[in-house]
Amino acid sequence: MISENSNVPVLEFRNVYLSLNEKQVLTNVSFKLREGEMILLTGESGSGKSVLLRLAIGLLKPDSGQIFVKGKEIELMDESQLLAVRGGLMGIVFQEESLFTGLTVFQNAAYRLEEHGWQEEEIEKAVNEVLHFVGLDGEGSKMPAQLSGGMKRRLEIARALIGWPSIMLFDEPTDSLDPLIAAQVLDLVIRARDIEGITSIYVTKKPHEISYLSKFVASHVDETGVLIGEASFDLPRMTIMVLDSGHVVFYGTPREFELADCPSVRRMLTLDTHNHEADPYFEDPWDKSRTPIEELL
Repeated sequence: MISENSNVPVLEFRNVYLSLNEKQVLTNVSFKLREGEMILLTGESGSGKSVLLRLAIGLLKPDSGQIFVKGKEIELMDESQLLAVRGGLMGIVFQEESLFTGLTVFQNAAYRLEEHGWQEEEIEKAVNEVLHFVGLDGEGSKMPAQLSGGMKRRLEIARALIGWPSIMLFDEPTDSLDPLIAAQVLDLVIRARDIEGITSIYVTKKPHEISYLSKFVASHVDETGVLIGEASFDLPRMTIMVLDSGHVVFYGTPREFELADCPSVRRMLTLDTHNHEADPYFEDPWDKSRTPIEELL
C-alpha cells in the first residue's frame, strides 16, 4: 500500500559526486526511489554500484551533492539518527558474507533488534517470522559453519529483513551461488517486494536477473501459500538504472532497457564474460575503518 506521503521519495540522490583514492567514482548522480518502487541497478565491475549503496545507507559521505532518506538529508544526521536508519528504516544484504560466525542463526537474525532495545518476546516473534519467510524454520540453534552456502545467504537476507524495514538494498546477493540457490534468493526478493511491500534497490551484473525480477510477481494463494509466476502485464514501479564509470547512462523502464541502443546497455544484454575472481571482498562490510577504500571501486 502506498502512503499519503508517497510524493516524497524514500531515497533521493541529488547531483552526488564521490572520489576515492583520487579516482572519481560517482559523477553527478541523481535519481529518486519512490515508495513501492524497485530499482535494478546494473553496470560493469568498477562502475560504482556498491559505493552507491554505501552512500545510501550512510557508510560513506559524498564529496558534494545531497542524499535524502524520506526527505531528511543524511549529511545532517547525527550518529544516533544514522543508526536508526541502518537499524530500522533500511536493511542491506552485502555482496560478501557478513554473518557473525560466533553467533547462532537466531542470534544473527536478532542482533539488530537487541541493539535497539526490543523486548525478548517481540524479538522471538520477529525472528521466528523472518526465519520462516526465508525457509530456515527449526535452524535457529545452528551456527553459521553448519549451514550450506545457500542457507547462509538466506540467513543474511533474514537478518536484513528483520523488523521488516521499508527500504532494502541488495548488493549482488546471488554472487557465487549455484543457479538453483540463486533462483530461490530471487524469489525471496520478489516476495519481499510484492507480499511485504518493501521498496528496494537491487544490484546485479546478470542480465537474466534483470529479466526475472522485471517479469515475475508473487501473489497470495491462501493464508499460508505464495505463488510466484510470470506476469501478463508490465510491472509498475520498476526502474532500471545503468552506471558506467560512475555516470548514470540509462534510467528507464524494463521495456526501454531492452530496446535501448546505449553501448553500456547493449554490453549488459550480452553474455557476461567477466572474470569475477578479482571482484572486491569486504572482510567486515559494516566496519568502515577496516574496509580498504580501493576495494569499494
